[in-house]
Amino acid sequence: MAERMSEAKESIVGWLMEKVKDAGANGAVIGLSGGIDSSVVAALAKEALGGNVLGVIMPCDSKDEDAEHARMFAEKFGIKTEFVDLDRIFGSLKQNLPAGEGMPVANLKPRLRMMTLYYFANLNNYLVLGTGNKTEIMIGYATKYGDAGCDLLPIGSLYKTGVSEMAGLLGVPHDIISKPPSAGLWTGQTDEGEIGMTYDDLDGILMAVERNETDDIEEGKLEKVKDMIRKSEHKRISPEICEL
Repeated sequence: MAERMSEAKESIVGWLMEKVKDAGANGAVIGLSGGIDSSVVAALAKEALGGNVLGVIMPCDSKDEDAEHARMFAEKFGIKTEFVDLDRIFGSLKQNLPAGEGMPVANLKPRLRMMTLYYFANLNNYLVLGTGNKTEIMIGYATKYGDAGCDLLPIGSLYKTGVSEMAGLLGVPHDIISKPPSAGLWTGQTDEGEIGMTYDDLDGILMAVERNETDDIEEGKLEKVKDMIRKSEHKRISPEICEL
């Protein structure tokens, strides 16, 4: 398994080098959330592109620990950073919109962050690296035109459990690997809590669906996952055009 992950790392690093060169870009920019996915993508980008990687730390009504972990990671891997505090912008935007709560408000955060990333991308002729993994992509666990908006998805072929393996191989700090994955959408939010099952269970079901070997999967869990895949199809395709 370690050999397979090492081969995957080399493939992603080579792919990043090729894609950035083909695009005529100078490097890549990534949002550093202090989480495992962004850390893995940034570490792979650093290996591929050297000093031409920019990590942007963008607190937005989020935990102080997240920014601290992002800084710790960037320092360990020698990645240049920019710090953009989105708290006031987020608060001002909410004040100027009709009152709302839940997902409509929470989704403002990743969309503000993606807008910020593309500012730095345009400023430096960089490509924006997304942090979506295969698990999230398959069930649509991403915000449209937020964290789903990017130029390249380096870990889009790795399940979430594979991302954890890759993090260990790359030397991502244990504090980042071990903390519960969270998009930071609201206080106390965790990915597994919102999805309704562990990533281990979810990945096992998704792998079974891919192989069309679902006979041993609990029917309720299988239908839940298939429903998530079905309802999120619009997130995996370009906007549909009415053909005349």
